[in-house]
Amino acid sequence: MSSPIQNTLRRRLLVGALVLATGLSYGLLARPAKAQSQTVNPKVLRIGYQKYGTLTLLKARGTLEKRLAPQGISVKWTEFPAGPQLLEGLNVGAIDFGTVGEAPPIFAQAAGAQLAYIGNEPPAPTAEAIVVPKNSTIKSVADLRGKRVALNKGSNVHYLLVRQLEKAGVAYGEIQPVYLAPADARAAFERGAVDAWVIWDPFLAAAEKQLEARVLADGRGADGKNIVSNHQFYLASRPYAQARPDVVAAILDELAQLGQWADKHPKDAATVLVKETALDAGVLDLAVSRFSYGAKPVAPEVLAEQQRIADTFHTLKLIPKPIRVADAAWQAPATQQAQR
Repeated sequence: MSSPIQNTLRRRLLVGALVLATGLSYGLLARPAKAQSQTVNPKVLRIGYQKYGTLTLLKARGTLEKRLAPQGISVKWTEFPAGPQLLEGLNVGAIDFGTVGEAPPIFAQAAGAQLAYIGNEPPAPTAEAIVVPKNSTIKSVADLRGKRVALNKGSNVHYLLVRQLEKAGVAYGEIQPVYLAPADARAAFERGAVDAWVIWDPFLAAAEKQLEARVLADGRGADGKNIVSNHQFYLASRPYAQARPDVVAAILDELAQLGQWADKHPKDAATVLVKETALDAGVLDLAVSRFSYGAKPVAPEVLAEQQRIADTFHTLKLIPKPIRVADAAWQAPATQQAQR
């Protein structure tokens, strides 16, 4: 009998196939994207989310709908299997707002996507990791030299892998990256088709709980300092942010309030996520324990961290050209800032 996590992963794979079939693929990672001419619908807010995290909680609680209803604005939610696909959806005008990890907006910006950084959550360095099978002979990151490592190309874990390899003195070209979406990567990991897997929660927690996967390294260094921050970013299409800065500010405010609640009530947050995702309660308890809440506008120092990631990816020729991350920063209108 299939477990809830297996059923959910199958559903995610189906969503991924549908996304690919409708053109919301990894195109932003592989080729320059033409900026799409977008018409903003002032009465519909379209949010892209992944089936875990704060936007899933926001969707379940319905507070944003209640806040926007007096303005006659409805909210439409669309699930995506990972950040790269979500941001291509943003670029082609399928959604107005969404959340992803650190790497996807860099790939998207390099490909010409019209996006704007709206906010971010605090660092969550332990919510992503490199894992190996429980009986693997691989004992350190240095042992990954020559090994097959599965990861979702352009996702937040891409930078984690790059930095951990760098720390271990292993060149990125010395491993064999196998680019797979989470569902496919888990299947490859289970059957031994790859030697290691770089993944984020709740897939990470599921691998630990259900497969007894061993964490080789996460976002922390041996000295306890963060090697990567693993921020979650909230982004909007630039046309939408420019047309409806009031709605964008309202979303960020609702997320901040939600974060305060979830931080004080982690068990309740996990219970909501169990209902929304059909994932195992133990898996979500572990994943939620590593999540960081507290959405706020993106500070200059966070943009500087993003710039370092972008520069690293350009050096490795993972993106086709250098970018200036600050060009994608969103600044609320002065009149609105005064009101907040």
